Amino acid sequence: MAMHPPVILADEPTGNLDRQTGQDVLTVLERLHAQGGTLILITHDPELGARAARQLRMVDGAIVGDQPQSPPR
Repeated sequence: MAMHPPVILADEPTGNLDRQTGQDVLTVLERLHAQGGTLILITHDPELGARAARQLRMVDGAIVGDQPQSPPR
């Protein structure tokens, strides 16, 4: 992230973190996204997914849903 990549792939970035550290990581990722980067975040956490501007849902490797949404701020 120090080199400001145009795309960040984050697979369960908060999965094994305590709540505060997870929030800190999300703050950094959201800041990078706000600066124009593309953030692709994979999660099983519905609350985390609800923060996204777009959700793709997958079942058995196939996309079964594609929803744009207004993330809560």
